[in-house]
Amino acid sequence: MATVLYITAHPHDNQTSFSLAVGKEFIEAYREANQSDEVIHVDLFKQDIPQIDADVFSGWGKLQSGTAFDQLSDAEKAKVARLGALVDQFVAADKYVFVSPMWNFSFPPVLKAYIDAISVAGKTFKYTESGPVGLLTNKKGLHIQASGGIYSEGPAAAFESGFSYLKKISQFYGIPSFEAIFVEGMAVAPDQAQSIKEKAIAQAKEVAASF
Repeated sequence: MATVLYITAHPHDNQTSFSLAVGKEFIEAYREANQSDEVIHVDLFKQDIPQIDADVFSGWGKLQSGTAFDQLSDAEKAKVARLGALVDQFVAADKYVFVSPMWNFSFPPVLKAYIDAISVAGKTFKYTESGPVGLLTNKKGLHIQASGGIYSEGPAAAFESGFSYLKKISQFYGIPSFEAIFVEGMAVAPDQAQSIKEKAIAQAKEVAASF
């Protein structure tokens, strides 16, 4: 049995969001093909995702100097504990499905906060004499990204910083396989928006069968 984290970063629902609509079809197809697997939905807009702030740095510093956890301030304890829970959940999973829109060539800031939360030395990577080495070498990932323009190829491809960033960070973690499903071009050709979504859903179902 495998554990899948279905990580969504969109404030709307699947009736409004193209990325979530495709993501919903993917995860339903995945569940049908892998009925013994556990799927955990991590809705970043509905969960507590602490930013790395002064409380976090202070709490980490105290712990590293030998201070007991129960001696931290209430804010330090809450944030440090939550960050620890997020990275432990990520490490324990086997597969990752990220779903997000493209905002200003990247993704919503809550997803960056989540990446910061799980980028922890000794958990997702480690430092060695020859540089950092990823620790998640037996995992796999997928990013479903929706955008009004076309960024997976063509003249605007150099501006794409959503999937390309997640692929880089997954490689940093040692994840050997990280795929993409692009739902794109709806603003360029609004009359084709429905067919674009349907094409992406068909691709999602195909990918789900072997993910």
